[in-house]
Amino acid sequence: MYVAPGNAGTASVARNVNIAVEDFEGLGRFCKEKKIGLVVVGPEAPLVKGIRDYFEADPSLRTILMVGPGKSGARLEGSKDFSKQFMVGNGIPTGKAETFVEGQLAEAYRYLEGTRPPIVLKADGLAAGKGVVICPSVEEAKTTIREMLEDKKFGEASSKVLIEEFLDGIELSVFVLTDGKDYALLPEAKDYKRIGENDTGPNTGGMGAVSPVVFADAAFMKKVEEKVIKPTIAGLAKGHIPYKGFIFIGLMNIDGEPFVIEYNARMGDPETQVVLPRIDTDFLELLVAAARGGLKSGPVPQKKEVAMTVVLASGGYPAGYEKGKVINGLNQVGNGLVFHAGTKSHGSDVVTNGGRVLAVTGTGASLDEASKKAYKAVSGIHWDGLYFRKDIGEDLKKWAAPLS
Repeated sequence: MYVAPGNAGTASVARNVNIAVEDFEGLGRFCKEKKIGLVVVGPEAPLVKGIRDYFEADPSLRTILMVGPGKSGARLEGSKDFSKQFMVGNGIPTGKAETFVEGQLAEAYRYLEGTRPPIVLKADGLAAGKGVVICPSVEEAKTTIREMLEDKKFGEASSKVLIEEFLDGIELSVFVLTDGKDYALLPEAKDYKRIGENDTGPNTGGMGAVSPVVFADAAFMKKVEEKVIKPTIAGLAKGHIPYKGFIFIGLMNIDGEPFVIEYNARMGDPETQVVLPRIDTDFLELLVAAARGGLKSGPVPQKKEVAMTVVLASGGYPAGYEKGKVINGLNQVGNGLVFHAGTKSHGSDVVTNGGRVLAVTGTGASLDEASKKAYKAVSGIHWDGLYFRKDIGEDLKKWAAPLS
């Protein structure tokens, strides 16, 4: 197994390859040299920029199995405007929204004056999970949308901005692996986006996650399948959009009804760190079936345990932060499962190389047990400036009970 470009964690289970994720020519050349049989695309940027399209256009690469949609399917994540129109056009429950572009600031202001706070502003393009701003007042929304549209707060990603209805409910994420026709329903998860405890401060890429989600009972998940998953896959087929890969569905549970907040065209982070440990079947077989065609619609077998992950971040994240801090204690995590994100090897040391550095997962028969294992493992890890939330999963404990 090879990982490009990889980090200090992947180096322990695979061979890292120093090729950038958007260097399609380099990746294609490596796949031919190593006779690669399956490519799984993890990040969103190469999907949105068309790695599948590049491989399929090359006769020497198109026979390689790939998990990840082409450019047309990746618009579900790459363009918030496209995904909103897709939901509306296919009758998928979602919040009301209007889209505005540079030069339409006056129109955006007028629209905002007719909205009720809190107000959600979304950059249309990719913004590393940080392009969503929830504004508590119309005045703050006006200031923020000016920063997004005119000052390019999120670069080209915010050259187009959605003003969206705020949905008040409980958030969760549902994951589907599809071959474009059938789908495997993976374990659901709840993540924690805000940097501060009690869900305060700015949004991040995610500071922790829990699976299963105790308020997503069988009746709710049946609604998700009927009202969201099936119409999504049918809508892709109706739009002649081939899709072989993951669909991450960000949902809001409002009084037992699912509403879609967003799609991603790949697995989510840090939700993946609690979803994969709960899959009780051969994950590689699922990936191959999705890439070839031949999945069977329905839930995948799941382990009867709770998984919880805590993200360890660099001090200052999601704003400025320093890299190159030596990480100590990685060999003292006990039963915890450590996933690397922003790390790299530096001589004999592992050092920080990003904002979100590690995710530490604990599993157990209850959320309380999983939490204790995760935080015990976290307690053994140290570096200068380390930050993590101490309340991951606390809001769910009033619902939690041991799985039977």
